[in-house]
Amino acid sequence: MAHHHDEEFRLHTPEFNHLHNKLDRRNFLTKTSLGLGSLAVGSLLTGVSGFFDSPKKIVQESTPNLEDEILKALPHIAPKAKRVVYLFMSGGPSQFETFDYKPKLISLAGQNLPDSVRKGQRLTGMSANQSALPMVPSAFKFNQHGQNQTWISELLPHTAEVVDELCIIKSIHSEAINHDPAITFFQTGNQLPGRPSIGSWVSYGLGSDNQNLPTFIVLVSKNGQKDQPLYARLWGNGFLPSKHQGVQFRSGKDPVLFLNDPEGYDGKDRKEMLDYLSKLNKLQNDTYADPEVEARIAQYEMAYRMQTSVPEVMSTADEPDEVFDLYGADSRDAGTYAANCLLARKLLEKDVKFVQLYHQGWDQHGGLPQGIAQQCKSTDQATAALIKDLKRRGMLEDTLVIWGGEFGRTVYSQGKLSANDYGRDHHPRCFTMWMAGAGVKAGLSYGETDDFSYNIVKDPVHVHDFQATLMHLMGVDHERLTYKFQGRRFRLTDVHGKVVKDILA
Repeated sequence: MAHHHDEEFRLHTPEFNHLHNKLDRRNFLTKTSLGLGSLAVGSLLTGVSGFFDSPKKIVQESTPNLEDEILKALPHIAPKAKRVVYLFMSGGPSQFETFDYKPKLISLAGQNLPDSVRKGQRLTGMSANQSALPMVPSAFKFNQHGQNQTWISELLPHTAEVVDELCIIKSIHSEAINHDPAITFFQTGNQLPGRPSIGSWVSYGLGSDNQNLPTFIVLVSKNGQKDQPLYARLWGNGFLPSKHQGVQFRSGKDPVLFLNDPEGYDGKDRKEMLDYLSKLNKLQNDTYADPEVEARIAQYEMAYRMQTSVPEVMSTADEPDEVFDLYGADSRDAGTYAANCLLARKLLEKDVKFVQLYHQGWDQHGGLPQGIAQQCKSTDQATAALIKDLKRRGMLEDTLVIWGGEFGRTVYSQGKLSANDYGRDHHPRCFTMWMAGAGVKAGLSYGETDDFSYNIVKDPVHVHDFQATLMHLMGVDHERLTYKFQGRRFRLTDVHGKVVKDILA
Protein backbone atom coordinates (compact mmCIF):
# COMPACT_ATOMS: atom_id res chain seq x y z
CA MET A 1 0.00 0.00 0.00
CA ALA A 2 2.81 2.40 0.83
CA HIS A 3 4.47 1.74 -2.54
CA HIS A 4 1.18 2.34 -4.36
CA HIS A 5 0.68 5.60 -2.43
CA ASP A 6 4.20 6.83 -3.35
CA GLU A 7 3.60 6.04 -7.03
CA GLU A 8 0.31 7.93 -6.96
CA PHE A 9 2.06 10.85 -5.27
CA ARG A 10 4.69 10.91 -8.02
CA LEU A 11 2.11 10.78 -10.82
CA HIS A 12 -0.08 13.57 -9.46
CA THR A 13 2.57 15.94 -8.13
CA PRO A 14 3.61 18.71 -10.55
CA GLU A 15 6.67 19.45 -8.42
CA PHE A 16 7.95 15.91 -8.87
CA ASN A 17 7.35 16.00 -12.60
CA HIS A 18 9.36 19.23 -12.74
CA LEU A 19 12.25 17.58 -10.90
CA HIS A 20 12.03 14.46 -13.02
CA ASN A 21 12.09 16.38 -16.28
CA LYS A 22 15.13 18.37 -15.20
CA LEU A 23 17.21 15.19 -15.32
CA ASP A 24 18.12 15.80 -18.97
CA ARG A 25 20.96 14.30 -21.01
CA ARG A 26 23.60 16.70 -19.63
CA ASN A 27 22.54 16.14 -16.02
CA PHE A 28 22.49 12.38 -16.54
CA LEU A 29 26.06 12.34 -17.84
CA THR A 30 27.15 14.59 -14.97
CA LYS A 31 25.41 12.67 -12.20
CA THR A 32 26.76 9.31 -13.28
CA SER A 33 30.27 10.62 -12.49
CA LEU A 34 31.41 8.40 -15.39
CA GLY A 35 30.59 10.62 -18.40
CA LEU A 36 30.98 9.52 -22.01
CA GLY A 37 33.55 6.90 -21.08
CA SER A 38 30.84 4.81 -19.45
CA LEU A 39 28.91 4.70 -22.71
CA ALA A 40 31.99 3.65 -24.67
CA VAL A 41 32.44 0.52 -22.56
CA GLY A 42 28.74 -0.17 -22.20
CA SER A 43 28.76 -3.06 -24.69
CA LEU A 44 31.57 -4.75 -22.82
CA LEU A 45 29.57 -4.75 -19.63
CA THR A 46 26.21 -5.82 -21.04
CA GLY A 47 24.75 -8.34 -18.70
CA VAL A 48 26.93 -7.37 -15.77
CA SER A 49 24.68 -7.04 -12.76
CA GLY A 50 24.16 -3.47 -11.58
CA PHE A 51 25.73 -1.65 -14.56
CA PHE A 52 22.49 0.06 -15.48
CA ASP A 53 21.53 0.79 -11.87
CA SER A 54 20.68 4.34 -10.81
CA PRO A 55 23.42 7.01 -11.03
CA LYS A 56 23.29 7.45 -7.26
CA LYS A 57 23.94 3.73 -6.68
CA ILE A 58 26.87 3.68 -9.11
CA VAL A 59 28.50 6.64 -7.37
CA GLN A 60 28.09 5.09 -3.93
CA GLU A 61 29.44 1.68 -4.94
CA SER A 62 32.37 2.89 -7.03
CA THR A 63 33.64 5.67 -4.75
CA PRO A 64 34.26 5.00 -1.04
CA ASN A 65 32.98 7.91 1.06
CA LEU A 66 36.10 9.20 2.80
CA GLU A 67 34.10 11.72 4.84
CA ASP A 68 32.11 8.87 6.40
CA GLU A 69 35.31 7.00 7.20
CA ILE A 70 36.76 10.10 8.88
CA LEU A 71 33.68 10.48 11.07
CA LYS A 72 33.62 6.80 12.00
CA ALA A 73 37.06 7.21 13.62
CA LEU A 74 35.75 9.77 16.13
CA PRO A 75 36.40 10.31 18.93
CA HIS A 76 40.12 9.84 18.38
CA ILE A 77 40.89 9.88 22.11
CA ALA A 78 38.80 9.61 25.25
CA PRO A 79 37.10 13.01 25.58
CA LYS A 80 37.47 14.96 28.81
CA ALA A 81 34.71 17.42 27.84
CA LYS A 82 31.22 16.37 26.81
CA ARG A 83 30.14 19.94 26.17
CA VAL A 84 31.54 23.47 25.80
CA VAL A 85 30.30 26.91 26.80
CA TYR A 86 32.37 29.67 25.21
CA LEU A 87 31.96 33.16 26.69
CA PHE A 88 33.22 35.44 23.94
CA MET A 89 33.98 39.00 25.07
CA SER A 90 33.73 40.80 21.73
CA GLY A 91 35.87 43.91 21.29
CA GLY A 92 39.06 42.83 23.06
CA PRO A 93 39.13 43.08 26.89
CA SER A 94 42.17 44.83 28.33
CA GLN A 95 44.50 42.40 30.08
CA PHE A 96 45.89 45.31 32.14
CA GLU A 97 42.56 45.92 33.86
CA THR A 98 41.62 42.26 34.38
CA PHE A 99 44.28 39.55 34.81
CA ASP A 100 47.80 40.67 33.76
CA TYR A 101 49.08 42.72 36.68
CA LYS A 102 51.94 45.12 35.76
CA PRO A 103 52.88 47.20 38.85
CA LYS A 104 56.14 48.50 37.31
CA LEU A 105 54.09 50.67 34.97
CA ILE A 106 53.19 52.94 37.88
CA SER A 107 56.68 54.45 37.87
CA LEU A 108 56.70 54.65 34.05
CA ALA A 109 53.37 56.46 33.65
CA GLY A 110 53.47 58.99 30.81
CA GLN A 111 56.80 57.84 29.43
CA ASN A 112 57.01 56.83 25.80
CA LEU A 113 56.97 53.12 24.94
CA PRO A 114 60.65 52.19 24.35
CA ASP A 115 61.61 51.18 20.81
CA SER A 116 63.39 48.18 22.31
CA VAL A 117 60.01 46.91 23.51
CA ARG A 118 57.96 47.77 20.47
CA LYS A 119 60.56 46.29 18.08
CA GLY A 120 58.91 47.92 15.08
CA GLN A 121 55.72 45.95 15.52
CA ARG A 122 52.67 46.94 13.55
CA LEU A 123 50.26 49.53 14.95
CA THR A 124 46.67 50.15 13.91
CA GLY A 125 45.77 53.17 11.82
CA MET A 126 44.22 54.72 14.92
CA SER A 127 47.51 55.19 16.78
CA ALA A 128 50.17 54.89 14.06
CA ASN A 129 50.18 58.66 13.59
CA GLN A 130 50.50 59.55 17.28
CA SER A 131 53.62 61.60 17.96
CA ALA A 132 54.12 59.71 21.23
CA LEU A 133 52.97 56.45 22.76
CA PRO A 134 52.62 57.32 26.47
CA MET A 135 52.41 54.30 28.76
CA VAL A 136 49.62 54.11 31.32
CA PRO A 137 49.20 51.77 34.30
CA SER A 138 45.80 50.43 35.23
CA ALA A 139 43.58 52.75 37.23
CA PHE A 140 42.40 49.76 39.27
CA LYS A 141 43.90 47.83 42.15
CA PHE A 142 44.88 44.18 42.02
CA ASN A 143 44.70 41.70 44.88
CA GLN A 144 45.84 38.11 45.35
CA HIS A 145 43.24 35.36 45.59
CA GLY A 146 42.99 31.59 45.91
CA GLN A 147 45.46 28.93 46.96
CA ASN A 148 48.07 30.15 44.47
CA GLN A 149 47.63 33.83 45.37
CA THR A 150 46.70 34.76 41.81
CA TRP A 151 46.50 38.48 41.01
CA ILE A 152 42.98 39.55 39.97
CA SER A 153 41.63 43.05 39.35
CA GLU A 154 39.23 44.62 41.81
CA LEU A 155 36.81 44.85 38.87
CA LEU A 156 36.28 41.08 39.05
CA PRO A 157 35.43 40.23 42.67
CA HIS A 158 33.13 37.34 41.76
CA THR A 159 35.62 35.82 39.33
CA ALA A 160 38.19 36.08 42.12
CA GLU A 161 36.00 33.76 44.19
CA VAL A 162 36.37 30.97 41.61
CA VAL A 163 40.01 31.62 40.65
CA ASP A 164 41.02 28.18 41.94
CA GLU A 165 38.85 26.68 39.18
CA LEU A 166 40.48 28.71 36.40
CA CYS A 167 43.39 28.02 34.08
CA ILE A 168 44.43 31.57 33.17
CA ILE A 169 46.49 31.80 29.98
CA LYS A 170 48.34 35.14 29.71
CA SER A 171 50.29 34.35 26.53
CA ILE A 172 47.61 34.08 23.84
CA HIS A 173 48.68 35.74 20.59
CA SER A 174 47.31 36.36 17.11
CA GLU A 175 48.34 38.01 13.85
CA ALA A 176 45.05 39.86 13.34
CA ILE A 177 45.06 43.44 14.59
CA ASN A 178 41.57 44.58 13.51
CA HIS A 179 38.26 43.33 14.86
CA ASP A 180 36.65 41.59 11.91
CA PRO A 181 39.62 39.45 10.85
CA ALA A 182 40.58 38.84 14.48
CA ILE A 183 37.20 37.53 15.64
CA THR A 184 36.79 35.58 12.38
CA PHE A 185 40.20 34.01 13.00
CA PHE A 186 39.25 32.95 16.52
CA GLN A 187 35.91 31.52 15.49
CA THR A 188 36.89 29.83 12.20
CA GLY A 189 40.68 29.45 12.11
CA ASN A 190 41.06 31.88 9.21
CA GLN A 191 40.99 35.67 8.95
CA LEU A 192 38.87 35.56 5.79
CA PRO A 193 35.16 34.70 5.92
CA GLY A 194 33.82 31.43 4.61
CA ARG A 195 35.28 28.75 6.88
CA PRO A 196 33.21 26.73 9.38
CA SER A 197 33.11 27.96 12.97
CA ILE A 198 34.44 25.95 15.90
CA GLY A 199 30.95 24.95 16.98
CA SER A 200 30.16 23.76 13.47
CA TRP A 201 33.29 21.58 13.38
CA VAL A 202 32.28 20.09 16.75
CA SER A 203 28.73 19.47 15.49
CA TYR A 204 30.00 17.87 12.28
CA GLY A 205 32.57 15.68 13.98
CA LEU A 206 30.78 14.60 17.14
CA GLY A 207 27.07 14.92 16.38
CA SER A 208 24.35 15.55 18.93
CA ASP A 209 23.47 14.11 22.33
CA ASN A 210 19.96 15.63 22.20
CA GLN A 211 17.87 15.05 19.09
CA ASN A 212 15.33 17.72 20.10
CA LEU A 213 17.73 20.67 20.25
CA PRO A 214 20.50 21.90 17.93
CA THR A 215 24.04 20.72 18.65
CA PHE A 216 25.37 24.30 18.42
CA ILE A 217 23.43 27.21 19.99
CA VAL A 218 24.36 30.90 20.05
CA LEU A 219 23.25 33.59 22.52
CA VAL A 220 23.98 37.32 22.07
CA SER A 221 23.65 39.72 25.04
CA LYS A 222 21.16 42.51 24.55
CA ASN A 223 22.89 44.63 27.20
CA GLY A 224 26.35 44.69 25.62
CA GLN A 225 27.32 47.97 23.96
CA LYS A 226 27.16 47.44 20.19
CA ASP A 227 30.55 49.01 19.48
CA GLN A 228 31.59 46.28 17.04
CA PRO A 229 29.14 44.32 14.87
CA LEU A 230 28.60 40.58 15.06
CA TYR A 231 27.85 38.59 11.92
CA ALA A 232 25.93 35.32 11.65
CA ARG A 233 28.86 33.93 9.63
CA LEU A 234 30.84 33.83 12.89
CA TRP A 235 28.71 30.84 13.87
CA GLY A 236 28.15 29.71 10.29
CA ASN A 237 28.80 26.28 8.82
CA GLY A 238 31.00 27.51 5.95
CA PHE A 239 31.42 24.62 3.51
CA LEU A 240 30.12 21.99 5.97
CA PRO A 241 26.51 20.79 5.57
CA SER A 242 24.15 23.55 6.66
CA LYS A 243 22.62 21.55 9.53
CA HIS A 244 25.85 22.20 11.46
CA GLN A 245 25.50 26.00 11.58
CA GLY A 246 24.88 27.63 14.95
CA VAL A 247 21.25 28.40 15.79
CA GLN A 248 20.75 31.75 17.50
CA PHE A 249 18.31 31.78 20.43
CA ARG A 250 16.83 35.20 21.17
CA SER A 251 14.80 36.73 23.95
CA GLY A 252 11.16 37.54 23.29
CA LYS A 253 8.18 35.59 22.01
CA ASP A 254 10.10 34.05 19.08
CA PRO A 255 13.31 32.58 20.56
CA VAL A 256 14.14 30.94 17.23
CA LEU A 257 13.09 32.77 14.07
CA PHE A 258 10.51 31.06 11.85
CA LEU A 259 10.00 28.24 14.35
CA ASN A 260 6.45 29.05 15.41
CA ASP A 261 3.46 28.11 13.28
CA PRO A 262 2.30 30.84 10.89
CA GLU A 263 -0.96 32.56 11.74
CA GLY A 264 -3.94 30.49 10.70
CA TYR A 265 -2.11 27.17 10.95
CA ASP A 266 -2.89 24.66 13.63
CA GLY A 267 -0.68 21.72 14.53
CA LYS A 268 -2.42 19.33 12.15
CA ASP A 269 -2.09 21.69 9.17
CA ARG A 270 1.58 22.24 9.95
CA LYS A 271 2.27 18.53 10.17
CA GLU A 272 0.56 17.85 6.83
CA MET A 273 2.53 20.64 5.16
CA LEU A 274 5.84 19.33 6.55
CA ASP A 275 5.01 15.77 5.49
CA TYR A 276 4.29 16.95 1.94
CA LEU A 277 7.48 19.03 1.91
CA SER A 278 9.48 16.07 3.20
CA LYS A 279 8.26 13.89 0.33
CA LEU A 280 9.26 16.53 -2.21
CA ASN A 281 12.70 16.84 -0.63
CA LYS A 282 13.17 13.07 -0.64
CA LEU A 283 12.21 12.91 -4.30
CA GLN A 284 14.72 15.64 -5.05
CA ASN A 285 17.35 13.77 -3.03
CA ASP A 286 16.68 10.54 -4.95
CA THR A 287 17.11 12.45 -8.21
CA TYR A 288 20.19 14.54 -7.47
CA ALA A 289 21.87 12.88 -4.46
CA ASP A 290 22.70 16.35 -3.15
CA PRO A 291 23.78 16.18 0.53
CA GLU A 292 22.29 19.63 1.12
CA VAL A 293 18.84 18.18 0.45
CA GLU A 294 19.39 15.65 3.24
CA ALA A 295 20.52 18.51 5.48
CA ARG A 296 17.36 20.45 4.62
CA ILE A 297 15.19 17.44 5.51
CA ALA A 298 17.01 17.07 8.84
CA GLN A 299 16.54 20.77 9.61
CA TYR A 300 12.80 20.68 8.97
CA GLU A 301 12.47 17.63 11.19
CA MET A 302 14.54 19.30 13.91
CA ALA A 303 12.40 22.46 13.68
CA TYR A 304 9.28 20.42 14.24
CA ARG A 305 10.73 18.80 17.36
CA MET A 306 12.02 22.16 18.60
CA GLN A 307 8.49 23.56 18.69
CA THR A 308 8.06 21.54 21.88
CA SER A 309 11.60 21.53 23.29
CA VAL A 310 12.47 25.23 22.92
CA PRO A 311 9.64 26.72 25.03
CA GLU A 312 10.52 24.26 27.79
CA VAL A 313 14.22 25.08 27.90
CA MET A 314 13.66 28.84 27.55
CA SER A 315 11.37 28.97 30.56
CA THR A 316 12.94 29.87 33.91
CA ALA A 317 9.67 29.68 35.83
CA ASP A 318 10.85 26.65 37.81
CA GLU A 319 14.15 28.23 38.87
CA PRO A 320 14.20 29.12 42.59
CA ASP A 321 15.00 32.63 43.79
CA GLU A 322 18.33 31.35 45.04
CA VAL A 323 19.45 30.70 41.44
CA PHE A 324 18.52 34.21 40.30
CA ASP A 325 20.34 35.63 43.32
CA LEU A 326 23.42 33.62 42.33
CA TYR A 327 23.48 34.94 38.75
CA GLY A 328 22.45 38.48 39.71
CA ALA A 329 19.42 40.72 39.25
CA ASP A 330 19.86 40.89 35.45
CA SER A 331 19.24 37.15 35.20
CA ARG A 332 15.50 37.84 35.52
CA ASP A 333 15.66 40.01 32.38
CA ALA A 334 15.68 37.69 29.36
CA GLY A 335 18.43 38.40 26.84
CA THR A 336 20.90 39.99 29.22
CA TYR A 337 24.32 38.43 29.71
CA ALA A 338 23.30 37.10 33.12
CA ALA A 339 20.07 35.59 31.77
CA ASN A 340 22.02 34.03 28.91
CA CYS A 341 24.50 32.45 31.35
CA LEU A 342 21.57 30.88 33.21
CA LEU A 343 20.05 29.75 29.91
CA ALA A 344 23.42 28.30 28.90
CA ARG A 345 23.42 26.15 32.04
CA LYS A 346 19.92 24.87 31.16
CA LEU A 347 21.02 24.07 27.60
CA LEU A 348 24.11 22.24 28.85
CA GLU A 349 21.89 20.24 31.18
CA LYS A 350 19.93 19.19 28.08
CA ASP A 351 23.20 17.93 26.54
CA VAL A 352 23.59 20.67 23.96
CA LYS A 353 27.19 20.12 22.92
CA PHE A 354 28.38 23.66 22.10
CA VAL A 355 26.90 26.88 23.53
CA GLN A 356 28.45 30.21 22.58
CA LEU A 357 27.67 33.51 24.31
CA TYR A 358 28.71 36.80 22.73
CA HIS A 359 28.92 39.95 24.84
CA GLN A 360 29.89 43.11 22.96
CA GLY A 361 31.33 46.36 24.26
CA TRP A 362 34.97 45.71 25.19
CA ASP A 363 36.52 48.03 22.57
CA GLN A 364 37.64 50.91 24.79
CA HIS A 365 39.81 53.27 22.71
CA GLY A 366 38.79 56.09 25.06
CA GLY A 367 37.08 56.38 28.41
CA LEU A 368 38.44 52.97 29.32
CA PRO A 369 38.18 53.12 33.12
CA GLN A 370 34.48 53.91 33.02
CA GLY A 371 33.78 51.59 30.09
CA ILE A 372 35.51 48.49 31.38
CA ALA A 373 34.11 48.98 34.87
CA GLN A 374 30.61 48.83 33.39
CA GLN A 375 31.46 45.78 31.30
CA CYS A 376 32.81 43.91 34.29
CA LYS A 377 29.79 44.87 36.37
CA SER A 378 27.51 43.42 33.67
CA THR A 379 29.39 40.12 33.33
CA ASP A 380 31.49 39.28 36.39
CA GLN A 381 28.83 37.89 38.74
CA ALA A 382 27.06 35.79 36.10
CA THR A 383 30.34 34.37 34.77
CA ALA A 384 31.38 33.22 38.23
CA ALA A 385 27.85 31.98 38.92
CA LEU A 386 27.98 29.74 35.87
CA ILE A 387 31.18 28.13 37.19
CA LYS A 388 29.66 27.66 40.65
CA ASP A 389 26.36 26.36 39.29
CA LEU A 390 28.00 23.81 37.01
CA LYS A 391 30.27 22.62 39.81
CA ARG A 392 27.54 22.08 42.38
CA ARG A 393 25.51 20.13 39.81
CA GLY A 394 28.47 17.85 39.09
CA MET A 395 28.76 19.17 35.52
CA LEU A 396 31.98 21.18 35.63
CA GLU A 397 34.08 18.03 35.50
CA ASP A 398 32.86 17.27 31.98
CA THR A 399 32.03 20.80 30.77
CA LEU A 400 34.69 23.09 29.31
CA VAL A 401 34.16 26.80 30.06
CA ILE A 402 36.10 29.40 28.03
CA TRP A 403 36.35 33.18 28.51
CA GLY A 404 38.14 35.67 26.23
CA GLY A 405 38.07 38.08 23.32
CA GLU A 406 39.76 38.43 19.94
CA PHE A 407 42.88 40.32 21.12
CA GLY A 408 44.19 42.45 23.99
CA ARG A 409 45.04 46.14 24.45
CA THR A 410 48.17 48.27 24.30
CA VAL A 411 50.29 49.44 27.21
CA TYR A 412 50.21 52.95 25.78
CA SER A 413 47.22 55.24 25.76
CA GLN A 414 45.42 56.10 22.57
CA GLY A 415 44.54 59.80 22.57
CA LYS A 416 44.45 61.88 25.73
CA LEU A 417 45.97 60.54 28.90
CA SER A 418 45.13 61.14 32.54
CA ALA A 419 44.93 58.91 35.58
CA ASN A 420 41.16 58.61 35.27
CA ASP A 421 40.65 58.89 31.52
CA TYR A 422 42.63 56.95 28.98
CA GLY A 423 42.11 54.45 26.20
CA ARG A 424 44.02 51.50 24.79
CA ASP A 425 44.42 50.41 21.18
CA HIS A 426 44.26 46.85 19.79
CA HIS A 427 47.15 44.56 20.72
CA PRO A 428 47.31 41.01 19.29
CA ARG A 429 50.88 40.21 20.42
CA CYS A 430 49.84 39.01 23.89
CA PHE A 431 46.59 38.89 25.82
CA THR A 432 44.72 36.83 28.38
CA MET A 433 42.03 34.15 28.22
CA TRP A 434 40.96 31.51 30.68
CA MET A 435 39.55 28.00 30.58
CA ALA A 436 37.91 26.01 33.35
CA GLY A 437 36.41 22.61 33.92
CA ALA A 438 36.83 19.44 31.94
CA GLY A 439 40.41 18.39 31.37
CA VAL A 440 42.31 21.59 32.25
CA LYS A 441 44.48 22.26 35.30
CA ALA A 442 42.62 24.28 37.89
CA GLY A 443 44.27 27.18 39.70
CA LEU A 444 46.99 27.54 37.06
CA SER A 445 48.45 30.74 35.63
CA TYR A 446 50.16 29.84 32.35
CA GLY A 447 52.47 31.93 30.17
CA GLU A 448 54.23 35.18 30.94
CA THR A 449 54.52 38.59 29.31
CA ASP A 450 57.15 41.29 29.75
CA ASP A 451 56.75 44.22 32.17
CA PHE A 452 54.75 46.06 29.48
CA SER A 453 52.46 43.16 28.51
CA TYR A 454 53.69 43.88 25.00
CA ASN A 455 55.68 40.72 24.24
CA ILE A 456 55.51 37.13 25.44
CA VAL A 457 58.54 35.92 27.39
CA LYS A 458 57.37 32.40 28.27
CA ASP A 459 55.04 29.70 26.91
CA PRO A 460 53.33 31.39 23.93
CA VAL A 461 49.92 30.03 22.93
CA HIS A 462 48.76 30.85 19.40
CA VAL A 463 45.08 30.98 18.43
CA HIS A 464 45.54 27.72 16.49
CA ASP A 465 47.08 26.13 19.61
CA PHE A 466 44.01 27.17 21.60
CA GLN A 467 41.74 25.65 18.94
CA ALA A 468 43.76 22.44 18.82
CA THR A 469 43.58 22.14 22.61
CA LEU A 470 39.82 22.73 22.66
CA MET A 471 39.31 19.98 20.07
CA HIS A 472 41.65 17.65 21.97
CA LEU A 473 39.57 18.05 25.13
CA MET A 474 36.51 17.08 23.08
CA GLY A 475 38.27 13.89 21.96
CA VAL A 476 39.24 15.17 18.51
CA ASP A 477 42.70 15.15 16.91
CA HIS A 478 42.60 18.50 15.10
CA GLU A 479 44.86 17.18 12.33
CA ARG A 480 42.55 14.27 11.51
CA LEU A 481 39.14 15.98 11.41
CA THR A 482 39.14 17.32 7.83
CA TYR A 483 36.66 18.07 5.06
CA LYS A 484 37.33 18.23 1.34
CA PHE A 485 36.32 21.47 -0.36
CA GLN A 486 37.43 23.00 -3.67
CA GLY A 487 40.01 20.32 -4.25
CA ARG A 488 41.81 20.26 -0.92
CA ARG A 489 41.18 19.05 2.61
CA PHE A 490 40.52 21.72 5.23
CA ARG A 491 40.58 21.62 9.01
CA LEU A 492 39.87 24.13 11.79
CA THR A 493 43.55 24.82 12.46
CA ASP A 494 44.52 24.98 8.76
CA VAL A 495 48.12 23.63 8.71
CA HIS A 496 49.07 24.90 12.17
CA GLY A 497 48.34 24.34 15.84
CA LYS A 498 49.61 22.13 18.63
CA VAL A 499 47.90 20.93 21.78
CA VAL A 500 49.07 22.86 24.87
CA LYS A 501 49.79 19.79 26.98
CA ASP A 502 51.09 21.74 29.98
CA ILE A 503 47.60 23.01 30.82
CA LEU A 504 45.93 19.60 30.60
CA ALA A 505 44.91 17.94 33.85
